[in-house]
Amino acid sequence: MDDEELRNILKATILKKSKRRGKWGHAHTSFDKLTSGIPKHLRGLAKDVAEELIKEGLVLAKPTSYGLEVSLNPKRKAKIDKIVKKYLDRE
Repeated sequence: MDDEELRNILKATILKKSKRRGKWGHAHTSFDKLTSGIPKHLRGLAKDVAEELIKEGLVLAKPTSYGLEVSLNPKRKAKIDKIVKKYLDRE
């Protein structure tokens, strides 16, 4: 598995987990929680991927006094579903 494929799988994993937990729009979660459940040796890469998701506009960031909170962008739902299906829901 090459680096690009691994990054795409991590993106899809983060998005799927947030979808499953209902973190759309105003339902936020801590940025640090995005990488929980990912193997420890991949967490550094997963944080980089999560920052890419924010830059791409798939994940919305909300700075707070107690840390960065994030949620899925409801306006980009179709793109999020497409990424999850392409990289995780394979048959």
